Amino acid sequence: MNDPVNHPRHYTSHPSGIECITITEHMSFCLGNAVKYLWRSHEQPPPLRLQDLRKARWYVDREIQRVEKMQTLGAKEPPPSPQKEDL
Repeated sequence: MNDPVNHPRHYTSHPSGIECITITEHMSFCLGNAVKYLWRSHEQPPPLRLQDLRKARWYVDREIQRVEKMQTLGAKEPPPSPQKEDL
């Protein structure tokens, strides 16, 4: 069953049977979005596949900038997001 709000097909059609958010909810915003775009890229027609891959690269580059800035400032990484069962 395709539920475009709670379980979009392009997030649940991975051969592993794992839904993308199960993985990404444990990541930073930028890394989670990068994984999301990589996760669904194989489902897209070629022009959109390239677009998703570029979006993933954009988010990875942004995460690199964030981490480099934190290192420069000597700041610590924030704690990981709470686990789903902790919410």
